[in-house]
Amino acid sequence: MHGLLVFSIVFLAITVMICSYRAIKGPKATDRLIAINVIGTKTVVLICILSFILKETYFIDVVLVYALISFVSTMVIARHIENRGSKT
Repeated sequence: MHGLLVFSIVFLAITVMICSYRAIKGPKATDRLIAINVIGTKTVVLICILSFILKETYFIDVVLVYALISFVSTMVIARHIENRGSKT
């Protein structure tokens, strides 16, 4: 069972690297925003899997705080992109 979870962690880490490429290259600000949001979501899943493997429940608190910060930052950046687009 742990082998499958470790494979999942490795697979998610690889997909985070692919999303990092999209976040850096773009081509548009919305593409970058979506890539950063996906990275945040995958990080939440990675920490949850790690919490299950290590049997440490305090990681769940970390995940909740991280998810909240990720959501709020995504909303702020989306609002900034929206306002910037309406001025041009």
